[in-house]
Amino acid sequence: MKIREKLEAIEKETLSEKAFLSSMSQGRARPEKLHPLRTAFQRDRDRIIHCKSFRRLKHKTQVFLAPFGDHYRTRLTHTLEVSQIARTIAKALLLNEDLTEAISLGHDLGHTPFGHAGEKILNALLPHGFAHAAQSLRVVDKLEYHGKGLNLTYEVRDGIAKHSKGRGKILDVPKKEMPSTLEGQIVRVSDVIAYVNHDIDDGLRAGVIKREDIPPNLIQMFGKWHANRIDKMVEDVVHSSMKAGLEKIEMSEEITGGVSELRDFLYERVYFNPDARSEFRKPEKILNDLYYYILEHPDDYVKPYPEDEPLEIRAGDVVAGMTDLHALRLYQEVFFPTTWPIL
Repeated sequence: MKIREKLEAIEKETLSEKAFLSSMSQGRARPEKLHPLRTAFQRDRDRIIHCKSFRRLKHKTQVFLAPFGDHYRTRLTHTLEVSQIARTIAKALLLNEDLTEAISLGHDLGHTPFGHAGEKILNALLPHGFAHAAQSLRVVDKLEYHGKGLNLTYEVRDGIAKHSKGRGKILDVPKKEMPSTLEGQIVRVSDVIAYVNHDIDDGLRAGVIKREDIPPNLIQMFGKWHANRIDKMVEDVVHSSMKAGLEKIEMSEEITGGVSELRDFLYERVYFNPDARSEFRKPEKILNDLYYYILEHPDDYVKPYPEDEPLEIRAGDVVAGMTDLHALRLYQEVFFPTTWPIL
């Protein structure tokens, strides 16, 4: 028996009957020979970690633009926090931790430079709009490895495509909008748990909110500190899901209401803070100018893949793939005058 087969047998023997087993995967768009050591979802996790899009997340904004401060979250640290929260929930519920981790690590690969400000700008620029979840799927399907894609399993791709909820409902949505696996549903709720907590932390660090600004009822519900809030939310998801017989991932009505109120507080006081939003005019000009410059000079920037797709879409891929630092550097290179040397 190969090591992979032993690992698949361990999953079957030890995980919940509701877990999605690696051996049950619907497979990949391009069939591949099974690996002797790793399960299908372990391979997906490794492919994501080793891809270029994952590495670029370290220089992409989470909330605060071009975050040069050492302790502000970036899109990479957000991804790692989502992964850790999701794995904790999956392990507690005896669900597939490898599948959960792979979806977590891949869920934001398509995010733009300058965070949600960049996403809003590209949504206005591109002919068919832009959404980071769809772009994340596009990255793993069509853009990585010189257009070959990562060839991930159906279940990981499904979880990546359906992780995003914006200001919409977290879990109580139509079935077609929810990930098909419980592991994917865990990532969807873990994404919210991660960002409502670390964005408070960063908001406090940036001075745009003070601790006493947080509504007292939310302090009473979740506790005063970062770790207390995460613990409360994670424990509620675990116990509520168990109470529901693991038919789906659940969060109690009380905690769902508290998380939604906390999210609304962040939108009002942090995301739409006048001081922070005043900076959004700058990336809007930067990305607009770069997008149209790239359209005018496609041979220098636009990849020849995906084939048979409009230039506008592929130019959007270039801009979406940039880090904050690369966008700033390219803008300076293209639009700033070069100092004339003294002869």
